[in-house]
Amino acid sequence: MGESVKNQGGWRTNKWVRAAIPALLLHCSIGTVYCWSIFSQEIADYIGFSKGATEWAFSFAIFFLGMSAAFLGNVVEKDIHKSSLIASICFAAGMAGTGFFIYYGGAHKGSALALIGIYICYGFIMGIGLGTGYLSPVKTLMLWFKDRKGLATGLAVAGFGAAKAIASPIMQGMLSGLGEGGIYKMFLILAVVYFVMMFAGHLLLKKPDDWHEPQNKEESQSIMAVLKTKPISNYIGIWLMFYINITCGLALISQEKMIVKCIGLAAFAGVISTISAIFNAGGRLGFSAWADTMKDRNTIYKLIFILSIAFTGIVMVTSGIKNGEGNGLLIALVLGLIFVVNAGYGGGFSNVPTLLSDHYGMGNISAIHGITLSAWAFAGLTGNQMATWIVNHFGEPVEHALADGSVITVNPTGYQCVLYATIVLYVIALVLSLVLVKPTDKK
Repeated sequence: MGESVKNQGGWRTNKWVRAAIPALLLHCSIGTVYCWSIFSQEIADYIGFSKGATEWAFSFAIFFLGMSAAFLGNVVEKDIHKSSLIASICFAAGMAGTGFFIYYGGAHKGSALALIGIYICYGFIMGIGLGTGYLSPVKTLMLWFKDRKGLATGLAVAGFGAAKAIASPIMQGMLSGLGEGGIYKMFLILAVVYFVMMFAGHLLLKKPDDWHEPQNKEESQSIMAVLKTKPISNYIGIWLMFYINITCGLALISQEKMIVKCIGLAAFAGVISTISAIFNAGGRLGFSAWADTMKDRNTIYKLIFILSIAFTGIVMVTSGIKNGEGNGLLIALVLGLIFVVNAGYGGGFSNVPTLLSDHYGMGNISAIHGITLSAWAFAGLTGNQMATWIVNHFGEPVEHALADGSVITVNPTGYQCVLYATIVLYVIALVLSLVLVKPTDKK
């Protein structure tokens, strides 16, 4: 009888129910921010603005994700229930508000109020939900899965990466099936769906009963005091290599669709995008689980940078993007570059919290992780823009015939030049990883 009662209450102390499932509910919801490219043109057309004007909403969302994580890390540290509730409310409210201002923009074409409203709702309000929602389950996962911290955080962060692959076909189906005004109706419906998912995650999320949170000044140190337990250059190295990895990843991923068209695979662009999203999610899970087996978790970053440098260098030397069409080997090399960079981009995210915990312990990990995510905020403003600037200033736009007879304008030389910038940055990141980030044993 006693065993039966114990089993009935087992879900309350089950690490999958109290950490992994709520983490996936939160991350699979907020990760849909990366679906922006699916409906950005629809929004621009519906409210009467250029696509370039509406694109800033996504940039603001990523910026405020990083900044809210940096400034609200202490809130997450003290109370994951408060932070996960903030995340649920802000993400759903931001999505609903975006839907309202799209509706308003459709009724008042070219209205600056509609555009600013979308910036505030999708960028600022949703951004706060993104930052707090991203952080809230991470420490809890590491506390429940003490022996496989990388696997646990990788699982949740893989949910963030896989969200686009899961939600994209659903959103496309909604856009075509909801008829006139489908774009704003989709946002209003999804606001309800994601609030239910995230609120369920909020209710389930719980730290282990045996975890003792520091309660007083003697037990708790300030973030700066914790960082100073090692040379400050150690943390600077972690921040910079994280920033560089995101910047390089965004630079290539933002041009991925056009690169695929350059090598003659325009008909398969959608399939390749899905595969690259799988590599992104797989890198988050695979690299972090692999790092669990290593004495020094920083080794995984060295491997990510070495692989990225190798594939970038090969495609540079062979001019694979310019000469790839019709050449099976070069096409394979370019696709290899896209998939490796996507995997490394994802792996960089999933290994940061565990790397930080190995160096600085678990006491202030949410706050330290939050500050580190400010690198994501700045990379979100620089990665895409760097690639766009290079493509606009190097090479010449050329007309490229597709298999269906249509013609598109591409800049193969410009895309190749993006690789010159990213390989230099990857080399700098590798040097930082080797020189500044000191080896540490997992504790």
